[in-house]
Parts: sequence; structure tokens; C-alpha cells
Amino acid sequence: MGRRTHRLQRAEHVPLRSASFTRAETGPDGEWLVRNVPGSSSAKWYRCPGCDQEIPAGKPHVVAWPAAEYGSVDDRRHWHAPCWSSRAHRRPGGRRR
Repeated sequence: MGRRTHRLQRAEHVPLRSASFTRAETGPDGEWLVRNVPGSSSAKWYRCPGCDQEIPAGKPHVVAWPAAEYGSVDDRRHWHAPCWSSRAHRRPGGRRR
């Protein structure tokens, strides 16, 4: 009887939905975990807490949440990148000084 060779089938590599990495940022408002979300990974509409405008599906943006131990998935907020960068210069409610 001949020898059979069996090919192992590998599971297809499925990339993470967001191809970017999470980084830590420190600001006057505390410690944050931040991730850039490419437009190709954005399937929903969100409201930016910095300017109170909508972030449409498919538009690149930033997701940030508190780095503290008590931070959870419910604490994540989706921001326009410029709004996130200038958050220290804004008053509460999204209005500039």
C-alpha cells in the first residue's frame, strides 16, 4: 500500500478589524488609550464629543477611552482626529475658547 501524504489545512489569516495599534497618551485630562481607526474599518456613524458633529461611516477617526483600571468598552468615544488633538483647548460642550 502506498504512502499517503495529508496536507494540513491552515486557517485563513483574518486581520483585526482595525489594522492600527492602541497607544497610551497623557494629557491635562488624564491617561488615555487611543486607537486610529481607518475609514475602511468604520462601518457605523458616531457623534464626536469634541465638536458634537457626526462622524460618517467610512471616515477615518480616533477612538479613545480612559486608561484607568475602571475604564470599560462603554467608556470609548469616537473623535475626529483634529478634535482629539485640540481637546485641551476646548471648553466643555465642544466650544473653543
